[in-house]
Amino acid sequence: MSMTPETPLPPPGPGRLRPIPLLIFSSRWLQLPLYVGLIVGQAVYAVLFLKELWHLVAHAFDFSEQQIMLVILSLIDVVMISNLLVMVIVGGYETFVSRLNLEGHPDEPEWLSHVNASVLKIKLAMAIIGISSIHLLRTFIEAGGLGSAKTNYTETGVMWQTIIHLVFIVSAVGIAYVDRLLSATEREAHAIEAHH
Repeated sequence: MSMTPETPLPPPGPGRLRPIPLLIFSSRWLQLPLYVGLIVGQAVYAVLFLKELWHLVAHAFDFSEQQIMLVILSLIDVVMISNLLVMVIVGGYETFVSRLNLEGHPDEPEWLSHVNASVLKIKLAMAIIGISSIHLLRTFIEAGGLGSAKTNYTETGVMWQTIIHLVFIVSAVGIAYVDRLLSATEREAHAIEAHH
């Protein structure tokens, strides 16, 4: 009786996980309603932008130059917050939930090709600094009496807003510095592995 060679069992597929790891890994999908909620928030901001724009167009000849500047700063503020939302929605989903498979798509954002949690953190910090800068500029214009007559800014309030803005800047610099240190450490580790 001839013996046939034993057929090896196929290795388990890459998607096969034991029940507990599968449950833990699948829990990332609980973030999906959060990202959908941010998309709804984005829609609200789009409506707010159109409302502010209509307000500007309807009263363009009644407003002073400073009032027009304040409304335009409000529009820029809405756009920057909307950009921040896009970064969080697209980058966060791609990093923490699932791939979007946008490779080769003509509208794929340039920054998405090299996004990870660290890069996303730095981009968000820079966006927050931009938003804070717009708010601070509006505060300076209104507190200086250049805007509408009714301003509720005190010297202490303006000072604290400036301090908070500086804290944002220092935090962003700190995040970027730590990320640079970690990247340098990873590069050194890869170079040592390649050498051995």
